[in-house]
Amino acid sequence: MVTRTITINDPVGIHARPAAQFAQAVTASGCTVTIAKQGGNPVPAGSILSVMGLGIKQGDAVEVNVEGDNAEAVADNLTNILVSAE
Repeated sequence: MVTRTITINDPVGIHARPAAQFAQAVTASGCTVTIAKQGGNPVPAGSILSVMGLGIKQGDAVEVNVEGDNAEAVADNLTNILVSAE
């Protein structure tokens, strides 16, 4: 399992557009991916509603866990999506 911790810098947090981009990338990866606010319960990252349901705001730290083939590359790609969501 590969874990990445990202601090969200977007002033509006993770809203519909970045949540959709993130969930689509998760689905396309073929990996098992979860996302959680740091210290919170993980949810399936391939679900836009689950990702948005976390209520991630600017300054929140999130943990992304990836299991499967090419987990390192998938984790890097998903991190880039969250970081560039500004």
